[in-house]
Amino acid sequence: MKQTTIFRLIQMVEQMNNSNIMRFTKAFRYPIGISPILALSELKTKGPQKQAELAETVGVTKGAMTSIAAKLVELGLAERLYDENDRRTIQLCLTAEGKKALAEAQEIGQEVYMELFGVLSEEEVGQYLSLQEKLIQGIEERKIE
Repeated sequence: MKQTTIFRLIQMVEQMNNSNIMRFTKAFRYPIGISPILALSELKTKGPQKQAELAETVGVTKGAMTSIAAKLVELGLAERLYDENDRRTIQLCLTAEGKKALAEAQEIGQEVYMELFGVLSEEEVGQYLSLQEKLIQGIEERKIE
C-alpha cells in the first residue's frame, strides 16, 4: 500500500471519528466523554465495581478512573459504596440518573451512526462490515502473538 494512500485513509478515519464525537457531544446534555460513558455501561452490565477493576475494563489508568469517578459522582450519575467491614474498600455503583444518562448516550450514539451509515446502500454496508470484521480479526490475531 502506498504511503500517501495510508495517510489519506488515516485522515478520513480521523475526520469521521472527530465529526461523530462533535455531533454526539453537541447533542448529549451531560459534560462527560466516551470513557465515563463506558464506565457507566460497565456498571450497568456488571453492577458495583472497584475503581481499579473498572479502570482495567474501560482501558484507562487508575488515575484517570479516579477523575472519571469523581466526575460521575459529582454529576449524580454514580455513587461510592463503602464496605461496612473495611472502609478502605470502595465500589462505584450506577444511580438512577446514571441509567438515564447512559440510555440517552446510547440513543444519541445510535442516531449519529444511523445518519452516518444512512448514505450507504445495503450492499455497501455489508462490504464495510466485512472490512471492519477483517480489521478486528487482524487486531485480535496480533494480540495473541
